[in-house]
Amino acid sequence: MWQSREARHGAHSLSARQIDPPSTLSLSFIFGIDSSEHSWHQQQRYSPYIMSGPHYDFLIKLLLIGDSGVGKSCLLLRFCDDAWTPSFITTIGIDFKIRTIDMDDKRIKLQIWDTAGQERFRTITTAYYRGAMGILMVYDVTDEKSFNNIRTWHSNIEQHASAGVNKILIGNKCDWDEKRAVSLEQGKQLADEFGLRFLETSAKSNEGVEEAFVTLARDVKTRLIDSQPQPENTPGLTGRPGGVDVKRQSQQNNQGGCCS
Repeated sequence: MWQSREARHGAHSLSARQIDPPSTLSLSFIFGIDSSEHSWHQQQRYSPYIMSGPHYDFLIKLLLIGDSGVGKSCLLLRFCDDAWTPSFITTIGIDFKIRTIDMDDKRIKLQIWDTAGQERFRTITTAYYRGAMGILMVYDVTDEKSFNNIRTWHSNIEQHASAGVNKILIGNKCDWDEKRAVSLEQGKQLADEFGLRFLETSAKSNEGVEEAFVTLARDVKTRLIDSQPQPENTPGLTGRPGGVDVKRQSQQNNQGGCCS
């Protein structure tokens, strides 16, 4: 069922032929949910988002989306395994890899999901949007259609992803200057329109790949920390709402004199 690939790098792969849209069983592995106790919808109600383990401080789930052939799998391979291949098999359904990084004195485990870009897998892939904390929208700078389709992908995010999910726009294959069909300025303009960060990358030359994933991971980490509820004030402590200043109360009592 679940098979390990390239264990030397700590990466994992999932056979897409065996994937159905997320069920309680499949999500028990993906999102760390005990399916015997909680359903996926129950878990969403109080999911802490910031989860720690014995070897990491944060677990952050990222999602790669975009048309088929834009290089999502190559970006994932480059970031997780520092490798590149000119002949990559098209992703069928869902694939994922894991990489742990150090950031701001914290150990962060990134679980990165690579989705199929073909329309026939859209029902499967959109089912994974809601569990994502950050999403990389990828287009191919040599393929104008993939760039134009970013609007559709962004619409899918708005429809299926959790509110406030962090996003970044990625123009991949920027090393292919002679075949470029989408300018850097066009990418910036679209990113500005949607209020997104924007980077051009090349999985082949490793340009911007590390920056893209780390930038998104940092944005997610910051958002999750900022969204954590503040500790409730302890009644009876000085300087806190509802607290009692014992020293001041004692001084006031002493000023009363012997006759009242």
